[in-house]
Amino acid sequence: MSLSPARLDRFARHIVLPEIGGAGQVALSQKHVAVIGLGGIGSPALQYLAGAGIGRFTLVDDDIVDVSNLQRQTIFTQRDVGHGKATSARRWLANFDDALDVNLSDSRVSADNAAALLDGVDLVLDGTDNFATRLAVSDACVKAGVPLLSAAVGRFQGQVGAFAGHLPDQPCYRCFVGDAFDAEDCDTCAEDGMLGAMAGWAGSFAAMQAVRVLLEGVSRLGDPMWGKLHILDGMKPGLRTLNIAKDPACKACG
Repeated sequence: MSLSPARLDRFARHIVLPEIGGAGQVALSQKHVAVIGLGGIGSPALQYLAGAGIGRFTLVDDDIVDVSNLQRQTIFTQRDVGHGKATSARRWLANFDDALDVNLSDSRVSADNAAALLDGVDLVLDGTDNFATRLAVSDACVKAGVPLLSAAVGRFQGQVGAFAGHLPDQPCYRCFVGDAFDAEDCDTCAEDGMLGAMAGWAGSFAAMQAVRVLLEGVSRLGDPMWGKLHILDGMKPGLRTLNIAKDPACKACG
């Protein structure tokens, strides 16, 4: 498969990078990414993934745009307030690049429907805000053999980790957090607060890591960094990386 002259022009700054090149850009155009949660992380991540030339998206979010979201959820504007996030995000993508293939779901992700939502995707980027949803997505990824990029943010700290629990020697997200968080009891940014730019940092970093995962085996950038959790500290500022071990007793991937 080759890129049209218009697509070559659009992605010229990628193609001249030896770490991506033409082969990498073609590979990105053939990838299908599910973005689950279109909030503070999902919004900037989706923008940069669309800008990177990912060819197909599945957008999943059951929430409605609220005026308080605009402080950090960069894909929305005032005219989106009161409308569904998934529909508003699809509208943004259509205005940004009409060559993209976009599916959407405004259903809440659960253990019952996660597998169907992930059908045919190459990567899941999870930016949801509660552990029950994150664990349901992670478990579905393990069963479907789909890699997961999990990102979270709160106050002045972010986390981005790549998980491939379907592989024999790699951990899943449940290996990291355990089973205690299956209930929906997570603190929210409404209670704790969040610096808007911190969500942008976590989302754009997640997009960069997603490109790494998607280019594994294709280009020099393709190091997925499985089992590594990157901690972004907005107060210092700084970044550190932790290695997550596979739990042999994990009920999802053990």
